[in-house]
Amino acid sequence: MGYVAGAGLVAATSAAGGFGIVASATMTLPQLRVTLREIREHTDAPFGVNIRADLPDAAERIDLLIAERVRLASFALAPDRDLIRRCADGGVLTMPSVGARRHAEKVAEWGVDAVLAQGGEGGGHTGPVPTTLLLPQVVDAVGVPVVAAGGFFDGRGLVAALAYGAAGVAMGTRFLLTSDSPVGLEVKRRYLTATVTGTVVTTRVDGVPHRVLRTPFVDSLERSGRVAALARSARHAVAFRRESGLSWSSLLRAGRGLSWTQRLMAANTPALLRTSMVEGRPESGVMPSGQVAGVIDDLPSCAELIDRIMKEADDRLAALTAVR
Repeated sequence: MGYVAGAGLVAATSAAGGFGIVASATMTLPQLRVTLREIREHTDAPFGVNIRADLPDAAERIDLLIAERVRLASFALAPDRDLIRRCADGGVLTMPSVGARRHAEKVAEWGVDAVLAQGGEGGGHTGPVPTTLLLPQVVDAVGVPVVAAGGFFDGRGLVAALAYGAAGVAMGTRFLLTSDSPVGLEVKRRYLTATVTGTVVTTRVDGVPHRVLRTPFVDSLERSGRVAALARSARHAVAFRRESGLSWSSLLRAGRGLSWTQRLMAANTPALLRTSMVEGRPESGVMPSGQVAGVIDDLPSCAELIDRIMKEADDRLAALTAVR
């Protein structure tokens, strides 16, 4: 949700009764500070911030969350014990994303407050295990609340997740496709015309599995050779370093656990996201997407969407519990 889950979408989500989470990985620390204050200007409802735990300024970002009384820090990469402790000491809850049971067990042992279990149907960086298999495994393995992600778009899915033992669901693609989302209409149309088989999991964007809409540009990435991919990554790394203000050493330190090639390729993600999500040029960028894009056909406001989801969930629960 980089360049998508900013102040507008997060404020609209939380004000409507959801729990918006800022995608801060594509923001500098000063930009994040401004974003938090913009959200406060529109709602006093709680919200969270997603942080890349491998960024050199991750601790500073957490200090900002503490100072601004943000309710939750979520993490796309598992935070280390020091970051978890820093959040806990400052009164910020922690919720890392996991794609495997063993990862959930590890972070639970470290003292996180919740985990987000994302199945392979989800958009962006994702794993191979489908939600219907991952979710019950994680629920059984940890003693903290589990939020389910990957394949959810309506109230029926919410009820299904609750039946598995989850505390709630997270939706990315569904909220990207709202009238409150900052993404341009032409890009949204690309999502609305996608089918359930219209996404692909590729490692050609940034070196790790990434579910995106299948487009001619993505197909060209899949066909490109290693030399061309590294040359493109180097160009994007230069641009991202200039935009983010990170030093070369900081940029290459980010992405712990990745090879040097993958660390260099990681700069592709913000560059190619910005091309589509900010500049509105889907033919030249990438569009992270869950498979649910294939079953979404409208652009409600966040308030309309959340009201609809809750009504669908209530109706489904009523039908399930009705005396036959």
